[in-house]
Amino acid sequence: MKMLLQDKLAEFSRDGKALLATNFYNFETLSGVVQAAAALKKPIILQLSESSLDYLGVDVAAEMARQMLRQYDVEGWLHLDHGSSVERIVRCLDAGFDSVMIDASETSIDSNIRITSEVVKLAAPYRANVEAELGYVAKLGQAQSTGSFTQPEEASRFVNETGINALAIAIGSAHGFYKEPPSLQLDLLSRIREATPVALVLHGSSGIPDAQLQGAIRRGIAKVNLATETKNTFMRTLKDVLSDNEEIDLRKVFPRATASVKALIEEKLKVVTP
Repeated sequence: MKMLLQDKLAEFSRDGKALLATNFYNFETLSGVVQAAAALKKPIILQLSESSLDYLGVDVAAEMARQMLRQYDVEGWLHLDHGSSVERIVRCLDAGFDSVMIDASETSIDSNIRITSEVVKLAAPYRANVEAELGYVAKLGQAQSTGSFTQPEEASRFVNETGINALAIAIGSAHGFYKEPPSLQLDLLSRIREATPVALVLHGSSGIPDAQLQGAIRRGIAKVNLATETKNTFMRTLKDVLSDNEEIDLRKVFPRATASVKALIEEKLKVVTP
């Protein structure tokens, strides 16, 4: 029987290892990700954002992911990334998601605790992993800020009062591409690790140098999220293929883009889960 994600994350956290969590957007990106995990015989977390769920449909996306994992015999889990509402989270839990993230990080800490605690209670009967975010991890289009890094004492309070399994922290990463080289606050990460036993999550890994990622994992990051590089790799390859091509059969042009995603994820898996 497959291990619960919260148990796997706890195991990896104890051992100083991390799982790669990769967003997918369609059949082709999903295929590339799972093929990479199968080739290297590595576990993987498959993530879906709310916009991807709106595009694919919750049940279609969930069944597609499960079937792909079975087909390639990959140990993997399905996770809702940045869930914004309790209603959306319940819908995903009913569809069989292994893990959900409630993101109330842009509210006050008291409100974040209240909303997250409600999700933890809702997820308990499903035996699902629950992730939340504390601090400011800039989203696409938002400015980065050093003023809202996650603080150890707040992390300890947040985890104790909510009962979450995994905590996404703000230590200098951001969603999307970086305008200047990122510098993760690894000393802060070490102090957060000392303050709380839960699995720590790094969002916004696209563009972070390998050495920094590995340094963060050694200091307690147990889940590394990847999204922007995946869709960028797929689309850039597809544009290159189509730039001087009269082919109208998508079944002949998509495989090269899928192969580029597979190559990317293999590289990332070697860095994150060696």
